[in-house]
Amino acid sequence: MITVMGATGNVGRPLVEALTAAGEEVRAVSRNGPHQGDLSDAATLRPAFEGASAVFLLLPPGFQGPLKPVLDRIDGARVVLLSSQGVGTGRHPAVFEDEVRVSGLPWTVLRPAGFASNALQWAESVRRSRKLAAPFGDVALPVIDPTDIAAVAAAALLDSAHSGRTYELTGPGLISPRAQAAAIGEALGEPVEFIPQTRAEAFSSLTAFMPPEVAEATLDILGTPRPAEQRVSPDVSRVLGRPPRPFAEWAARNVVAFK
Repeated sequence: MITVMGATGNVGRPLVEALTAAGEEVRAVSRNGPHQGDLSDAATLRPAFEGASAVFLLLPPGFQGPLKPVLDRIDGARVVLLSSQGVGTGRHPAVFEDEVRVSGLPWTVLRPAGFASNALQWAESVRRSRKLAAPFGDVALPVIDPTDIAAVAAAALLDSAHSGRTYELTGPGLISPRAQAAAIGEALGEPVEFIPQTRAEAFSSLTAFMPPEVAEATLDILGTPRPAEQRVSPDVSRVLGRPPRPFAEWAARNVVAFK
């Protein structure tokens, strides 16, 4: 039995599919699904973790911790924590990774770059006008397809050889917002116009769904990435034996969202 927290999200859903395809019994946990559990209320998690040989931990937005009460309810199972690239680059604190590492449980930490699926924020404007607006149009980052994150997570959950490892997960190359617009247009079969935003305009858009301090940090990464944030990691290829999927493939697979 493998428990997947956040089983209905961009990573959790393909992870459940990958594990099921591998013949594993999966307990898919979400706040509103048939198996319910809330990481902010560790007392709700005992049924979710009971009998599990491995647990995938995806921390919900705004989770403040500590993580230890959650880890204390995992009885010897292998833990795969979805962290973030920002921990490795020093933008985010390492507190949750540290708690996992000292828990006494076998662990694997995944640090993904920005998700290709973040492009879904443009879906409505592309559907409406075949335009998308974003700041820093020519600053490129190695965004990753969430299904590749899920594939690496599945490998780590299924094989103890990945225990004690931290994987930096990126796409196969750098891609800018302007190039993402072009890839979405190619998937649609008609051009998508890229509209440059100022930082102030982008901040106003982001604060509609995230706290101001998170919006500022996000814009710092998008506009002035550190060298480590533009590095293409070999870890997806090392774990999966194939290169990570490019953004264009993600766009083609998800083109219906933009039609």
